Amino acid sequence: MPNALAIETRSLSKSYGCLLAVDALDLSVAQGSFFGLLGRNGSGKTTTLHMLSTLVRPSAGQAWVGGYEVVRQPVAVRRAIGVVFQESALDRTLTVVENLRFAAALAGLSPWIARQRGEELLKLFDLTEKRHAPVSTLSGGMRRALDIARGVLHRPPILFLDEPTIGLDVINRRQIWRFLHRLRTEEGSTLMLSTHYMDEVEGCDEVVFMKGGKTIGQGRPAALVSGVASFILEVETETPALFAQELTPRFGEPLAEEGRLQFRILDRDFALSHLPSHLKHITRGIHLRRADLNDVYLWLNRAGA
Repeated sequence: MPNALAIETRSLSKSYGCLLAVDALDLSVAQGSFFGLLGRNGSGKTTTLHMLSTLVRPSAGQAWVGGYEVVRQPVAVRRAIGVVFQESALDRTLTVVENLRFAAALAGLSPWIARQRGEELLKLFDLTEKRHAPVSTLSGGMRRALDIARGVLHRPPILFLDEPTIGLDVINRRQIWRFLHRLRTEEGSTLMLSTHYMDEVEGCDEVVFMKGGKTIGQGRPAALVSGVASFILEVETETPALFAQELTPRFGEPLAEEGRLQFRILDRDFALSHLPSHLKHITRGIHLRRADLNDVYLWLNRAGA
């Protein structure tokens, strides 16, 4: 594996009986980068992270993390990574500080370093006053913050994050992301993220869209968006078939869902000037907006259907 890469996979695959959860995945993640995995539930994102973190053994292919081969050098891989997965790694019967001490012991940190770093993280996440509280008494946002603190206590160069902010309110999500961006800036950490929130991957250096265990799109977010469209024309109507018949020759085949048509638009002025005036009176609404990663997600899934 080249030194410039923090993570690399070659034809990485995982099967569960007849189910192919990940199918010949090729990834190259540069050191210090922010990399996103996107896709619906069951697309293979979590299985990929589990293989890279040595929790699940690949069925075929190879993977390297931090320069170590995940099958032949799992102990070295574990020392180089931090993990924050959907299922909490916290012991709910222990207190906040006891969970951090346990994580520090597993990572081989000295008691002095563990105490110093633990205090810094508790202060950062506003958990100092909860240090002696059982985890079972914490709010969802506090537990998630503690999960992340536990995952980064040993300052790993590579951090895997599987839906780290799912179910959290906006304030908690922002607090966690401020910390993660700081971690990357100050420590040079490599972040690999799996999420349903498209706004969380807009700052990624690169993203991969997965479906059925395969890659259906990969690249820089801005390049992926521009590859789909500059604008999206949304038409809300009770007669979608009529609109599709009228507008498809002008703008191409639309994406249709529940009384709404979405057309990909490259030229805003062209779109506005080519909307038939008689159709404007039989719609619930016509909107022209800039394309974003949600549109990439929808159109790639349609193409891969």
